[in-house]
Amino acid sequence: MENELHILLTEEDAEAERVAELTGYLREELLELDVDDVTALPGGEVPPGARAVDVTQIGALLVTLGSSATALNQVMTVIRSWVGRRHDAHPSLHLQMGDDVLEVSQATDEQVAEAFKVFVQRHSPAGAEP
Repeated sequence: MENELHILLTEEDAEAERVAELTGYLREELLELDVDDVTALPGGEVPPGARAVDVTQIGALLVTLGSSATALNQVMTVIRSWVGRRHDAHPSLHLQMGDDVLEVSQATDEQVAEAFKVFVQRHSPAGAEP
């Protein structure tokens, strides 16, 4: 669906608990925006001491953007800011809207900014400000 953004957050060599914690922090920030919902996808809860957990599902969020023309831009701004503040971590992101996928890993701030700008432009209604 075009008004849904799937986010998959991963971190190389991270424990499941660490990925769940990072994803929770990002989800909290996204919930402050004018979006309909931010849902942790199945697998988001990590049992204490668990080792055999699918880390892919732990870092998965579904953002339902709603009808705001600027919601995607706001979400991408928060994600970019959040990644920029993760000096102790090196998260990788897989963002998907419909068939359009954006993967961000080991990129400079400028590269991330440009990639996010292009992604938002591709999904903005004609004439809307990105």
